[in-house]
Amino acid sequence: MNENRLMQQVTAIFSIFMVFFYLGVGSYLIFYSDLSSPYKEIGVIMGSTFIFYGFYRAYRAYVKIVEVFFTKNKDKD
Repeated sequence: MNENRLMQQVTAIFSIFMVFFYLGVGSYLIFYSDLSSPYKEIGVIMGSTFIFYGFYRAYRAYVKIVEVFFTKNKDKD
């Protein structure tokens, strides 16, 4: 079961990169998208959604990292 724990660790690290991706896309859509666009409101709504989802993913990633890296392995191999 050591391979399963390694895969969980890789997935937890990858989720941190996804958090930065969602927060980056959200901030881009809110702050750096074309200000003269007639669809600016849609960009703000989508950007806010990406940022809120990024915060949710950050919380879930934190919980997963604590679970995978800082708890004892419960397998009895």
